[in-house]
Amino acid sequence: MMVFPLFWFLLSTISSTLPTQANTFPPCNETEKHALLRFKRALYDPGNRLSSWSAHDGCCEWNGVRCHNITGRVIELNLRNPCLSDSKISCHEFALGGEVSPALLQLEFLNYLDLRYNEFGGAPIPSFLGSIRSLTYLDLCRASFGGLIPPQLGNLSNLHYLFLGGSYYSSNSEKEPPSLYVENLHWISHLSSLENLVMYRVNLHKEVHWVELTSMLSSLSYLGLYDCKLDNMSPSLKYVNFTSLTSLFVTSNHFIHEIPNWLCNLNTSLLHLYLWGNQLTGQIPECLGQLKCLEFLSLPDNFFDGPIPSSLGNLSSLAYLDLSGNRINGTLPSSLCRLQKLVQLYIGNNSLVGIVSEAHLKKLSKLKTLYMSSTSLIFKVKPNWVPPFQLEHLYMSSCHLGPNFPMWLQTQTSLLYLDISSSGIIGVAPTWLWKWASRINGLIDLSNNQISGNLSGVWLNNTRMHLNSNCFTGLLPKLSSNVIALNMANNSFSGPISQFLCQKLNRTSQLEALDLSNNDLSGQLPQCWNSWSSLTHLNLGNNNLSGKIPDSLTSVLSLQALHLQNNSFSGSIPSSLRDFTSLGLLDLSGNQLLGNIPNWIGELTSLNVLCLRSNKFTGEIPLQICRLSSLIVFDLADNELSGFIPKCLNNFSLMAAIKTPDGLFTALQYSKYEIYVESLMLMTVGRELEYKGILKYVRMIDLSSNNLSGSIPTELSQLAGLRFLNLSQNHLMGSILEKIGRMTSLLSLDLSMNHLSGEIPQSLADLTFLNHLNLSYNQLRGRIPLSTQLQSFDAFSYIGNAQLCGVPLTKNCTADDESLSKDAIEENEGFEMPWFYISSMGVGFIVGFWGVCGALIFKKNWRYAYFQFVYYMRDWVYVVVATRLNWFHDNLRTL
Repeated sequence: MMVFPLFWFLLSTISSTLPTQANTFPPCNETEKHALLRFKRALYDPGNRLSSWSAHDGCCEWNGVRCHNITGRVIELNLRNPCLSDSKISCHEFALGGEVSPALLQLEFLNYLDLRYNEFGGAPIPSFLGSIRSLTYLDLCRASFGGLIPPQLGNLSNLHYLFLGGSYYSSNSEKEPPSLYVENLHWISHLSSLENLVMYRVNLHKEVHWVELTSMLSSLSYLGLYDCKLDNMSPSLKYVNFTSLTSLFVTSNHFIHEIPNWLCNLNTSLLHLYLWGNQLTGQIPECLGQLKCLEFLSLPDNFFDGPIPSSLGNLSSLAYLDLSGNRINGTLPSSLCRLQKLVQLYIGNNSLVGIVSEAHLKKLSKLKTLYMSSTSLIFKVKPNWVPPFQLEHLYMSSCHLGPNFPMWLQTQTSLLYLDISSSGIIGVAPTWLWKWASRINGLIDLSNNQISGNLSGVWLNNTRMHLNSNCFTGLLPKLSSNVIALNMANNSFSGPISQFLCQKLNRTSQLEALDLSNNDLSGQLPQCWNSWSSLTHLNLGNNNLSGKIPDSLTSVLSLQALHLQNNSFSGSIPSSLRDFTSLGLLDLSGNQLLGNIPNWIGELTSLNVLCLRSNKFTGEIPLQICRLSSLIVFDLADNELSGFIPKCLNNFSLMAAIKTPDGLFTALQYSKYEIYVESLMLMTVGRELEYKGILKYVRMIDLSSNNLSGSIPTELSQLAGLRFLNLSQNHLMGSILEKIGRMTSLLSLDLSMNHLSGEIPQSLADLTFLNHLNLSYNQLRGRIPLSTQLQSFDAFSYIGNAQLCGVPLTKNCTADDESLSKDAIEENEGFEMPWFYISSMGVGFIVGFWGVCGALIFKKNWRYAYFQFVYYMRDWVYVVVATRLNWFHDNLRTL
């Protein structure tokens, strides 16, 4: 939610309260001047930020240096990287690095040192900093220091502000960011003047008494411990001595226990309590209602269950309440209506039920943000209800708002963000909707309802709008040039596409993302693309478009994703597409395109996804395609391609790697406004599935249903990250790759309907994640290797191979088959138990084992259902974890 911005806002507020540099410069102390020059020489300064530090000028005039107005002694060094306050500056290019020189010890009156957002490459924090006793402010946060925090910092008895830990590295960086740690925090108790303490990603796991030690700091007003690997909050303590604490910000740790009682005793001073993402359990205690001074309460993304405590209604000063992302159940307590100062309320992503009525909201006149998405709450008010508030952000996705369109929305004239998607609204959109919506200069999301209406004469002016998956009809609406992202997929819009694309705009369109897929649009793509030069994501798939793909598309060179699938386009791939150097996704599947796949397609080196399936392409797969090292989806299935499979496909480096950074797939997500994620329909595990949020985790090669010949290149076994491989329905010969077991990430393998011969390699049994296998209708022979994995598949995975035998086929292996599979049998002999081990097993074990496992062996349908369930659950867990990590990384990038 808004936790990250609030956190850094508070830190910025702390910094802004300090005095700024004066316009007149006192004379510089020569000793300190030479000390600063030595300090500069030890630094790496790629952005030339210290160019003003010249021996010819007084040091008090230097950038980042501040001197005392009278004595001229250096009192402040502010060398914070300016990149976050200036978007035109690269953080990497302007980051200082190198060594922090002990020359700083000669600055006897230095009280302020700020090195935030620089890059010291994991170097340890210099222990000599603990000798600069004059320091009152020390900020080394996100400066990439690493190693043990020197306990000598405990000597800084005058220190008021201490910020430590973290790196400015992006979460997408392949390089592991450096981290700080402590053996203990005993030294912190000596900082008797400390008022503000922030540790960001400092490993505090070894210090189990952090609560007791920090509570000894009688002046401490702000404590922030973010992602510090803490595993307890001393839940047995009843009381702590945080006499001055106003802000407690302890987030992203691993407590796995209930909120401790001592928190409820901070009822005289605490203003801000942030405990999000800590895996806290149990119910939210009623005693939190005793924190009478509390203004901000943030408890999202934990494991809280039970009801919302009614005592929270006693927090009369509360302006911010976030309980989202837990397992809270029950109804919304009516006591929350007493929170008359409440500005932001987040209760979504919980198991809340019941009705939200006018009574719950009647006194919340200051409310600006209401988030109740992904709950089972029913929002039930009178049709003529006039809310007491003017909202700016309303999130009601996936809760019960319908069936009628909420008429009270037209009273909200300050909205910036409206999400009422998947809220059960049915029927015709009211006539006032579009004029009212045109005043919202932000996102409107009405998707996944059953809202209908003819939009032929409608004019859309919103910056971002989701109307997809509804029942809208008529011609496409007209657009204002202000629209940046528009999704109208999965409706019933009709008429020629040219009428929309060639509309007259008052100025050049700012449209960046446009999705018109799955409608009834017709006609040819026009030549008027000049007005849409800002487009980066275009999806016109699944319509009735025809004709050739025009060369004029080159007016949209910024395209990163182009979907034209499942239309009736004809002709060849236009050579003008070779100029789309930023293109990351190209889907031309399901058309009537013909000719050879052009050699120049290898020049589109940014491509992550190439889908050309179900066309009429002929000729060979060009070797130049192997230059596309960033491909994760390579789909040429269902064409008329011939020749050999290129041996160089092992150049697809992202398919060879087990793990890859998320930052390599920017084309697959329109993230500027976090509202549009690319999706693909892919044939993966024997059926067509939609991949959306997890598309970047797909690794697929599909060359099925062509006329390819020759053998399977042995180089394919180097693609250890490949998850889906389909070479079926070709004319491939030779044997299955002997080292196929190296492709350890394979989930689906289809080699059916070829002319493959020889035995099934034993290494196939090493593919423990495989949940779809089809080797049918080849010329394979010998015994199917024995393994839990290979015997779990149905006989249909192996049929059509006359000389193949063994479970799950009904054909038993004969002596001739045994001789053909001698090597395979010898490899499995070591697993056969002597008879006397079996005879010595207890009757209970025999009954238990065969009662379950015997049924799975002899009952094919049981066995198939069991393993399909296991693999489904594994895939489900994978999808949920992968999506959750993506969400977390996106939030980290905002820091």
